[in-house]
Amino acid sequence: MKSATHGTNTSLIEVTLVDTHGIWVFVQSREYFLSHEEYPWFKKAKIEDVMNVELHHGVHLHWPALDVDLSLASLEHPEQFPMVAED
Repeated sequence: MKSATHGTNTSLIEVTLVDTHGIWVFVQSREYFLSHEEYPWFKKAKIEDVMNVELHHGVHLHWPALDVDLSLASLEHPEQFPMVAED
């Protein structure tokens, strides 16, 4: 008996690496590096909480246990989304 052909990969998002410098997130065929310096919420988080990420509407990343939300646009064009409030 021959097994059926494997289907296509349906996983659109995955945390591929967590290290002392930051995390790597693979989303829809692109990989993003989120450094701990620029994204400090992940530095002291539990690995299981960092790994638990959801993709909403194809453009929004959400880490439920960390209450962190990031748009893909902010990862692709960080200069357009300053993380420090201006006076």
